Amino acid sequence: MQRISLLLAGFAPAVLWGQQGAGTELWRVAATTLPIPPALATGGAAAFWNPAQPATPERASFALDVIETAPTVNASGVLVTVRARVRPLGQLGLVYGRMGIGDLVRTSLSPDPDPGAIPYYTQTLGANWSVAPGGTALGATLAYQDTRLDVQGSNRWTLDLGARHTFAGAVTLAAATRCFSRFAAGDPAQDLYGGVELRLWHGPLWGSRAAVSARYGVATAHGFTADHQFGAGFELGTQFASDLEVQREGSYGQAGWRAVAGMRVGVGRYRVSFARDFGVNDIGAAYRVGLEGRIP
Repeated sequence: MQRISLLLAGFAPAVLWGQQGAGTELWRVAATTLPIPPALATGGAAAFWNPAQPATPERASFALDVIETAPTVNASGVLVTVRARVRPLGQLGLVYGRMGIGDLVRTSLSPDPDPGAIPYYTQTLGANWSVAPGGTALGATLAYQDTRLDVQGSNRWTLDLGARHTFAGAVTLAAATRCFSRFAAGDPAQDLYGGVELRLWHGPLWGSRAAVSARYGVATAHGFTADHQFGAGFELGTQFASDLEVQREGSYGQAGWRAVAGMRVGVGRYRVSFARDFGVNDIGAAYRVGLEGRIP
């Protein structure tokens, strides 16, 4: 993971992108555990990545994602979403997320660490809205971003927009902004997501409706080479789903490849998900465990 390698450079994010870019880079680390392109993410804490979520029959839902990277990176985080159906406005909710890196130590001329750790974290709290008339979903999230790297801090408001549309139940196009706060084609503090999903097959299987899909996604407009995501997914009703993605991850230097796999199991009103990034360059794997509950 090229961006995790950059994080290991200590204060490199502050030098390259400033405080706002450093915070967004932590969210990109969290996104490495997504087994599908962020623009196409649905269910669970997916409103954090794309505010436009498909309509569901439930009155309310909540979701919790816990993220943990390898000890080499020592980054961890949590994502929380709570959403409810409010007619005729659509779905309203709150999103909260926090990502940070621990055990960053100070050094001077001595090889021994100086007293005190270096805080490096970002957190966001936002209000989410989405509506899904027909096969189209639209959404927006107004959020307050708080980032701290050592003694420096940065606060800003962001407005993220998302949209998705499904054609004939077979092709889905989606797009969303992430950490958007100003109009700029190459701002390292924000991302533009896009994605397309093609349903290759669907039909009855083991007493349920099953589907196989192919996906492509891109993350761009962030000041360095775009990320390209290629993946496939299998769904068996609401009981089981599995996804696999291979990504060509851009960077300021040499691009790299990585893979991530995930699965979701439904039990009654609850869905439990697990995803694993396989890691590259001996950095180690990153993991995400999620729990979603729905109130009919």
